[in-house]
Amino acid sequence: MKEAPIFLAIALASSFGQSAVKLIEAPRLWNERDLSAWATPVAGLNVRPGHFSEKEYYSAPVGEFVRTYPVYFPGREPASYWDMLRNAKPEPLIRPGARTLADWIEEGKRVFHEMDILYLRSYDPKWAEILRSADEYKKLRGNPREDGTVYGLRWVPTSKGLALGVEDCVGCHSRLMPDGRILDGPPRNEPRDGVFVALAGSASAVENLYAPGDTPGMVQWREFGVPWVPNDINEMLKSPAPPKPGDFGSRPGGVVVRFNGSPFYPTKMPDLIGIKDRKYIDHTATHRLRGPEDLMRYAALVSCCDIADFGPHRMLTDKGRRILFRFPDELLFALAQYIYSLEPPQNPNLGDLQAAGGKRVFDREGCGGCHTPPLYTNNKLTLAVGFTPPKDHPLREDILPVSVGTDPNLALKTRKGTGLYKIPSLRGVWYRGLYTHDGSVTTLEEWFDPARLRDDYVPSGFKGYKVTHRAVRGHEFGLKLSTEDKAALIAFLKTL
Repeated sequence: MKEAPIFLAIALASSFGQSAVKLIEAPRLWNERDLSAWATPVAGLNVRPGHFSEKEYYSAPVGEFVRTYPVYFPGREPASYWDMLRNAKPEPLIRPGARTLADWIEEGKRVFHEMDILYLRSYDPKWAEILRSADEYKKLRGNPREDGTVYGLRWVPTSKGLALGVEDCVGCHSRLMPDGRILDGPPRNEPRDGVFVALAGSASAVENLYAPGDTPGMVQWREFGVPWVPNDINEMLKSPAPPKPGDFGSRPGGVVVRFNGSPFYPTKMPDLIGIKDRKYIDHTATHRLRGPEDLMRYAALVSCCDIADFGPHRMLTDKGRRILFRFPDELLFALAQYIYSLEPPQNPNLGDLQAAGGKRVFDREGCGGCHTPPLYTNNKLTLAVGFTPPKDHPLREDILPVSVGTDPNLALKTRKGTGLYKIPSLRGVWYRGLYTHDGSVTTLEEWFDPARLRDDYVPSGFKGYKVTHRAVRGHEFGLKLSTEDKAALIAFLKTL
């Protein structure tokens, strides 16, 4: 018996008293119309970053995105789990076709949890030996979660055999909460597993992706160099005596070095909960967020498809300026719908009398001018210290003619530098755990401590290149409050 056409099935469902359900097609995400005005001009050049053309993007091969499975600590996996993995066949992570919104969200949740980073897959059988030996695993400082799974790693049955892969979305955008739950959306706070570090460090993926045939120093420069910035600090990366990893110090979980960013100026990972209510993406508003399609485009951009052209500056070699693989539109549409559906966790800080007093402090001090309820952001942009936008800037209606004195390095000395910073939302500050765009500060109490303005201050988060102490400048609002008002304000912020 042939299946009834979709429109007939819907009609039949309606005739039996069931409401018709709208089926939604995934949009064509990479198109010239939407790309043309998407990115923000780069400070110092006043040109938008370039992008691959629609033809180039859709001419690239679709990556082998398949179902993946958790990695368990040796001895913690379910019965017959390893036999299942060895016999498993690759199964598409998502299939084409229209779906209801509820189905898109459900499949997007699976994509969020199962998608791995294609160019970090390893087929080396040594990993199976290590991951099935508790002694070998412990040598690499491996450690399990409470449920026996391992952070950051997935088993991936592919057409080439069983691979060990690295988590993509959930590896950066999930947080271990105090009650032991893993919350989707916020920046990660779990330490990277030792096997994860070893696997990522053994891959030549970055060289193959961005700069095949280049020296390691040139690879890093192509990732981070900013040749239009005078005395660009990233020039050190390709010098005969490049910086040592230890010179950068340790970064707290949730602080990351981004392509087009810089190891000298890392950024904290964004909280994806509530992103649907934001107008811009990235701390420096590198791209507009006009709807889920822009989120789809951004995921493709940062994962596989950044041409790294900035006006006359081509940062990649001719061999590097290509798309190794692209995403199915269905996969990214499902992912965007799931991210748009994310809701904050239940807040344990509600109903506090001190917080009620803090709300009065918040209103009295005029905090709502920038952090406007109910989003607790006005979705506007402030100027980095030293940046004057041109009169024809395309975002001029959202740019406030003020600076709050925040460290301007990310906004002026990187390829993500727009000269602008987003006014962040205060919703969720109680669980995010990192403050400022670079994660210098890790508590609200520290943020409102005037001692952070001193040059001898030791930040609890990111410190800097060859830095043991430094001032955390900017946003001095609230630093002169009385001890009582400050405590009340913090109590209120923790309720948001």
